[in-house]
Amino acid sequence: MNRPTLVILAAGMGSRYGGLKQIDPVDEQGHKIIDFSIYDAKQAGFEKVVFIIKHAIYEDFKEMVGDPISKHMEVEYVFQELEDVPEGFIIPEDRVKPWGTTHALMCCKDVIDAPFMVINSDDYYGRDAYKVMYDFLTATASDESAYAMVAYELGKTLTEQGSVTRGVCNADDKGYLSHIVEQKNLIKTESGAAYSDDGENFAPIDVLTPVSMNMWGFKKSVFDEFGKCLTDFFANKVKDNPLKSECLIPTEVDGLIKSGKATVKMLSSSDKWFGVTYKEDKPHVVAAIKELKDSGMYPEKLW
Repeated sequence: MNRPTLVILAAGMGSRYGGLKQIDPVDEQGHKIIDFSIYDAKQAGFEKVVFIIKHAIYEDFKEMVGDPISKHMEVEYVFQELEDVPEGFIIPEDRVKPWGTTHALMCCKDVIDAPFMVINSDDYYGRDAYKVMYDFLTATASDESAYAMVAYELGKTLTEQGSVTRGVCNADDKGYLSHIVEQKNLIKTESGAAYSDDGENFAPIDVLTPVSMNMWGFKKSVFDEFGKCLTDFFANKVKDNPLKSECLIPTEVDGLIKSGKATVKMLSSSDKWFGVTYKEDKPHVVAAIKELKDSGMYPEKLW
């Protein structure tokens, strides 16, 4: 069996952040969050990383992220572009937003030859998460329908700066994901957390609720299933919201679970998540990284 591959979603535009947060340094040595993610993944056993990016940022991304890492891991690039749509499909006028994480993931179907892990480029997941996912992928390598995700407590994934979107999870008594819904408008409150379906009327939600931060473990079989999902998306669902509709991994995974085409083990990590949704989140991330380096978790220079 080929060792599991790390896939990083890095094509997002960072509209709320106000720039390319994928390549924004978070320490004095110029490391980005993505550097710490790849460092942790390598420590867990991953030897290959696939970056999903846009052509427009390729040169900067390669120089600032890919080239330094290529001395330590096999590196490959694939590109998610707005224009990558089925033949005959007309891109809605004024559409700028990419087609979502499922669309992004399908861009790497021809370069994956092993079980693989998917993460966001702007989230710090903690070293333990990579270890538990690597162990799962290697232990279940022969089962093409066995997927996994690492869940985090909702309260530990919220920001003071505004609302966020999370995949809210439910698991059965054996620890397998039974349902996941992409919930928008999740906010931190004085008493805990709240959510809103319309952006105006909020209801409380338990801060201990497990949520997805887009840390998934898949087998190659998922490309066949997601390919069908994407076909349906472009044929039937874009028209519901032509400028903003997205085909999202949590939504499609939920469909696979309900149709009996996959099982998803809900893993947990002992580490704390943090990330940069808004530019105002960066000072917190910088301080957290410094604390981790001061504790000896990371060397001064990663690569």
